[in-house]
Amino acid sequence: MERMSALKDKLKDDLAASMKARDEVRVRTIRMALAAINVEEVSGKQARELSDDEVIKVLTREAKKRREAADAFAGAGRAEKAQGELDEQAVLEEYLPAQLSDEELSRLVDEAIAESGAAGPKAMGQVMKVLTPKVAGRAEGGRVAQAVRARLTA
Repeated sequence: MERMSALKDKLKDDLAASMKARDEVRVRTIRMALAAINVEEVSGKQARELSDDEVIKVLTREAKKRREAADAFAGAGRAEKAQGELDEQAVLEEYLPAQLSDEELSRLVDEAIAESGAAGPKAMGQVMKVLTPKVAGRAEGGRVAQAVRARLTA
């Protein structure tokens, strides 16, 4: 069977290197990421290997979980736990594509609105359908939706 995910191979290689370097945060984070990828691979009717794009979606979801957990810990006054979550998120983000700047996101939103011919807040679904594939993995869904909503109501 042909290897589909170079990113998964890179994670495995980095895990071995991190173990040799005794970098506990990286080891813990990469193991968790590989476990999440494995769960995704065996979910569904039959096991399959994920493509790099699918691996990026899993890593994005895991990074978002870390960010939300860090916020929750910080809100509960548990700064040490919050920092641990942020450290894990930083490791995960090394494997994700660079995030879009606000200017780049605005430009893509404008292009998607022009392409879909959308007008008014009710057309948000049309714009998101055009925009989502263009920003895949480079901006969080909530941030994209917020930018579209702001542009359509302006």
